Amino acid sequence: MSGSAVRVQGLWKRFGQQIAVAGIDLELPAGKFIGLVGPNGAGKTTTLSMVTGLLRPDQGSVEVVGHDVWRDPAEVKARIGVLPEGLRMFERLSGRELLAYTGRLRGLPGAEVDKRATQLLDVLDLAGSQHKLVVDYSTGMRKKIGLAAALLHNPEVLFLDEPFEGVDPVSAQTIRGVLERYTASGATVVFSSHVMELVESLCDWVAVMAAGRIRATGPLAEVRGDAASLQQAFLELVGAQGRDAGSDLDWLGGGTR
Repeated sequence: MSGSAVRVQGLWKRFGQQIAVAGIDLELPAGKFIGLVGPNGAGKTTTLSMVTGLLRPDQGSVEVVGHDVWRDPAEVKARIGVLPEGLRMFERLSGRELLAYTGRLRGLPGAEVDKRATQLLDVLDLAGSQHKLVVDYSTGMRKKIGLAAALLHNPEVLFLDEPFEGVDPVSAQTIRGVLERYTASGATVVFSSHVMELVESLCDWVAVMAAGRIRATGPLAEVRGDAASLQQAFLELVGAQGRDAGSDLDWLGGGTR
């Protein structure tokens, strides 16, 4: 892929009196490992939900691989994979049954679905649990089977909302390896996170978001600039640098009440 994977123009979303996304413009390059970073409540999940067609914006437009998300939703959904935060799955299916169902729902031939499912289950270290019901999966296993379902149809762009949240280090390393292999093939990954160290180690392109607005975008080195780390650059961008968290907590500690 070349050019833009995602193009967002004038995107707004309000919930009652709360503005979650305040008219953002954003262009994400294709073939990159992209981090959408920001503090809790920055608008990351709302933005990804609108970009992937899960939430209708109040205003603005979104194009994914050249197709309008709201005018041509079927075309867009055929080209993307999505692993949202708090993903709800068919929990009374086994892991293999879930992949079999998902693949056939996508229109893939049964034999091809079964072959890809076997490979994904093996690579994601789920082969030993493939016949266990999803309801009995741990958090890490749920993330991995959700990732397998999102990758099954070989999408051009993969959207992940906090994919490492609540995941043990072993599962996180497995997921990381699969994503790095996926982007190495020329595909695009867009994932949200508030863990700067993770983004810095994985991504080559970053968009920083705070209070519903985009504060900075570009290659990781460009956004980091002269700062010692992405964490430091991020704190400066969102206006949190130098904040003294303990100045009003002089009563805390020491065992006194």
